Amino acid sequence: MKVFSRVVVTSVLLFIFSLPVLSQQVLSAIVKKGEIRVGMTGNQPPYSMKSKTGELIGYEVDLANALATNMGVKLKLVQMPFSELMAALKAGKIDAIMSGMTMTPERNLSALFAGPYVLSGKTLLTKASKVAEFSANNATNPKKYKIVSLKGSTSEKFVKEIMSKHELIAVDNYDAGVQMILNDQADALVADKPICVITQMKNPGKDLVITEEPLTIEPIGMALPPGDPQFLNLVVNYLATLQISGTLPTLEKKWFNDGSWMLNVE
Repeated sequence: MKVFSRVVVTSVLLFIFSLPVLSQQVLSAIVKKGEIRVGMTGNQPPYSMKSKTGELIGYEVDLANALATNMGVKLKLVQMPFSELMAALKAGKIDAIMSGMTMTPERNLSALFAGPYVLSGKTLLTKASKVAEFSANNATNPKKYKIVSLKGSTSEKFVKEIMSKHELIAVDNYDAGVQMILNDQADALVADKPICVITQMKNPGKDLVITEEPLTIEPIGMALPPGDPQFLNLVVNYLATLQISGTLPTLEKKWFNDGSWMLNVE
């Protein structure tokens, strides 16, 4: 899994410096309040999830805390469904999004992106008992499957475009989708590979399997409001600092390679 690249940092900075001087409204408000509001779902392990004590924990929670500390401001985490995050950013209800969000051209029309700080990819989660059935399903033995994905995500778009012959079930959170797989109410779930891997680890003995190779390449980054290149510049610089200092590799190892944190998840 790759992290924030110096090449990407340089490219973003060159883009920033080519922009005209625009409003600094978002950054000014953050500095004035001494607080940055970061939106996330809170149910996308290992990016974000609730601990047994009800606190939000995860890779992006730690990363958001590190960024806030470097900025010298308090962090306020704002939970909401994934499909509502972009609208909340546009309306000024949050200052940034950190929620396993893929950097896409379509999203870049509505927001600026800092990153990627993680490279992921789409993976299929299903039951082992269904694998043979999937393999036997062909032109002479067609079947329409129920495929679950997160509403408003690139996974939903992937199912619509690549798996259009099957029935799409869009859910507001992954917990609901996983439960549908376990209860045989759906045949498979499409999500980022880390989420599928963690789901499999959290449900031992439940017959869950995932595709070994990612179906796509997904650059995950931090979405910021448009019109404030100074804010983007600041976040890009801090992400670069966290990479150079070794903080990003440490967080990646903690949340993606070491599963001990799962003992603290509800």
